Amino acid sequence: MICCGLLTSGKEPVPLKSVEVELEVRDHVATVVSTLNYENKEDKPLEAVFVFPMPGDAAVCHFSATIGQTQIVAEVKEKQKAREEYDDALSSGQQAFLLEESDQSPDIFSLSVGSLPPGESASIRLEYVTELAVQADEGLRFVLPAVLNPRYHPQGSAGGSVQVTSVPASLVPYSLSFSARVSSPRPVSKVESNCPLDPLEYLNTEQSQATVKLAAGHKFDRDVELLIYYKDAHQPTAVVEAGQTSAKPGTLMGDPVVMLSLYPEFPQAVMSSLASCGEFVFLLDRSGSMQRDRIKSARDTLLLLLKSLPMGCFFNIYSFGSSHEHIFPKSVEYSQETMEEALKIVGGMEANLGGTEILKPLKDIYSHACIPNQPRQLFVFTDGEVRNTKEVINLVKKNSGSHRCFSFGIGEGASSALINGLAKEGGGHAQFITGTDRMQPKVMQSLRFALQPAVVDISVKWDLPKGVSVTVLSPPITLLFQGQRSLIYAQLTGQSPEAAEGSVTVKYSLAGHPSQNKLHFSLKPAADSGLTVHRLAARTLIRSLEMEEMERRGQPDEGVKKKVVELSVQSGVSSAFTAFIAVKKDNGETIQGPLVRRNVPTPMLMMAMCGGGPSGGRMMGRPMPRMMSCSMPMSVQASPSASMDSYGRMKNCSMPMRKTASSCAPMDSSVGGVLCSLSSNDSLDIEPLQPPRDPLLQLVSLQKASGCWELDPALAAAVGKTSEEVENTKPASENKEVWATILALIWLHGFKMDAQEEWELLAMKSVSWLRAQNAPCVAECVEAGNTLLGCKVQKDALGI
Repeated sequence: MICCGLLTSGKEPVPLKSVEVELEVRDHVATVVSTLNYENKEDKPLEAVFVFPMPGDAAVCHFSATIGQTQIVAEVKEKQKAREEYDDALSSGQQAFLLEESDQSPDIFSLSVGSLPPGESASIRLEYVTELAVQADEGLRFVLPAVLNPRYHPQGSAGGSVQVTSVPASLVPYSLSFSARVSSPRPVSKVESNCPLDPLEYLNTEQSQATVKLAAGHKFDRDVELLIYYKDAHQPTAVVEAGQTSAKPGTLMGDPVVMLSLYPEFPQAVMSSLASCGEFVFLLDRSGSMQRDRIKSARDTLLLLLKSLPMGCFFNIYSFGSSHEHIFPKSVEYSQETMEEALKIVGGMEANLGGTEILKPLKDIYSHACIPNQPRQLFVFTDGEVRNTKEVINLVKKNSGSHRCFSFGIGEGASSALINGLAKEGGGHAQFITGTDRMQPKVMQSLRFALQPAVVDISVKWDLPKGVSVTVLSPPITLLFQGQRSLIYAQLTGQSPEAAEGSVTVKYSLAGHPSQNKLHFSLKPAADSGLTVHRLAARTLIRSLEMEEMERRGQPDEGVKKKVVELSVQSGVSSAFTAFIAVKKDNGETIQGPLVRRNVPTPMLMMAMCGGGPSGGRMMGRPMPRMMSCSMPMSVQASPSASMDSYGRMKNCSMPMRKTASSCAPMDSSVGGVLCSLSSNDSLDIEPLQPPRDPLLQLVSLQKASGCWELDPALAAAVGKTSEEVENTKPASENKEVWATILALIWLHGFKMDAQEEWELLAMKSVSWLRAQNAPCVAECVEAGNTLLGCKVQKDALGI
């Protein structure tokens, strides 16, 4: 039999034809409308099930289906009731549609299209609203998750109800069209993407409105990421939105709601004084999906982090997969000896620990008592492919009083719910590294946040006209970072004059200095804002209540669940305890014949299919085949001599590969390399060629824990000179370490200003070391160093 139409890799027909996405961005709030077009080309009625990713903090607020000329708008109901209504409709031959959030993670949804008769088409429309995160360069980041990598099931955990059918991205059998409209009170300067875009089109002369489209032929090999930049820096704003006329006054949907966006600005003098203490714990994902570039980038990033830590702090490094490891039994004081020991182990780290069990290492870290006067800062690096997201986030929240958690989502398909949740509940900051992004600048920005003085004693005071009261819907603000947005949602109850104003004052203490930011705003509702702010406020309150319910697991609180269901139904925003259900009841005809289930595949990166380590991995609870990826060099330059690499490991390039795999097949082109199938009796003894070291990392690897450099052949090579040139140009009266350190700083300022974010902290440590030496000939060294390196870096620019 010849199968026609859309097919999965297993040759089963797929009824999903296309996905159309329309994005509207107003300042920093996005409304996303997705239309999924289904068509049953088989001769039997179908049930199509599509499991797909969503932003973890999205508020899903509309779901409808159009069949022929009939539109059915879904209602929000308690989840179990919705499932029963859906099953009852199918069993009676009616058409029904069900949209529900995964029980394990709020960034996975399941859409069921039931009883689609032969030859019939259906169009599904779903809408959600979300806030856009502010990036380090003040861009706003929107992500349309197109990739859903298999989520790892920890051993012994329940499998969960959501089953994902995945195929390689190149084989996704449906198309995607994507368009965006951006508007703001300020001009739009540019829109960037990791995917090809058609040119930006401005809609007015002020350039405050613009449209952009995804170029045709998207391959589903990555999430669609947009970075939106406005011409002026972000300013504090307040948006008041009128309540729903049909809703009862005094309720969330019936009253006006205000959304406050605060951007605290701290005094520069305070911000330049970085902490010289702290316990820094780094937790690195070494599961099979972290192979190749991901693990290499993570190793390089740990090198920069370890070189940038202040003397006097404590640190430790954990890594995890199916099991977990640590470098030291407990955190140790940072010194030249402990730094070198850690770097040697880091240099040998590979993605070979199997699955992604993050809960156990977190419990291990939290089992150690905090060190007095050393605030704990936890850095988590993961590709975020886990299924017990809510359990992990709840553990971090329980320990939030003893530490701050900074999280980094690596690669396509990283769970936004996990990465954002870790940072939000851990009082830290979240970063995502996708495509060709360099991990290092984003991680170093977070280290700066961790080293900045903590903001304490945060309070929010409202000043409103007589007769107007406020109910704050957001959790209390527990952290503020320089240049990062803090959002507050609040319900305003009562009547106010037409031209009335209110204000909110945020007070806090920073490094012993009391500070405050005040924002005045009009109580007049904004025009044409719909119910976007109400829905975001409802989502915020729902997530807070869900976390409260999670904390009571084992002692379920039906009162909290009831509140969530009532709020979800009232606001029309989905939750963990509700689902959208639509049933077509006006057709007298029932659909005849047995119902055939078709799972619509989601894109999956080939890298996610590889399990590392002896235990392999698990895809949605199923064992993964043993695979190994290897890179075959085109040519080999043998060297009989052994040398040290930048992590302090011995390497010998005389025989870069002594045995090759017995069978190799080309791998998916989106990944590169080859895929080698090994039998259980095969063994490999491989010493891969080390690629040329990044010159910046080569220089950084030579820095001592104190911040200085030593004058040796390795330093000379790193700055592109011979040992004789470096030795002979040293001012006679200056010691070797001072001269070497000044040379290194000049090279950084002269040749690597484009990567300043990566080396700024370790350079500050070098400057502090130089000042402590009271060197007599600093100016002479700077002049001689500029002459040697061909630079024109001023002494003041170096900070010495």
